Amino acid sequence: MTIIRSIALFVLAALAEIGGAWLIWQGVREHKGLLWIGAGVAALGAYGFVATLQPDANFGRILAAYGGVFVAGSLAWAMVVDRFRPDRYDVIGAVVCLVGVAVIMYAPRAGS
Repeated sequence: MTIIRSIALFVLAALAEIGGAWLIWQGVREHKGLLWIGAGVAALGAYGFVATLQPDANFGRILAAYGGVFVAGSLAWAMVVDRFRPDRYDVIGAVVCLVGVAVIMYAPRAGS
């Protein structure tokens, strides 16, 4: 159950961070205004909070693993929201990142 909870938290964190960055992008680059920017800032703050809920107590490990989730999540977001079509190298890179996440977070460790 701990791994499922951890994965769910990574997904929630990705939605908050990627969504927050996208909202700020829309507010600034697409001239949608301060409400969009403010919503983006709030979402980015939520990301920072969600990351603290991970069961592992090591900040560096969580942030390193989240980097891989961010890569894959950004491509998924782009596909759904912006209709971006990743090429095979985008997909291969995202898979490599997610394998790295699995190794960093869920590999058996001595004393764990």
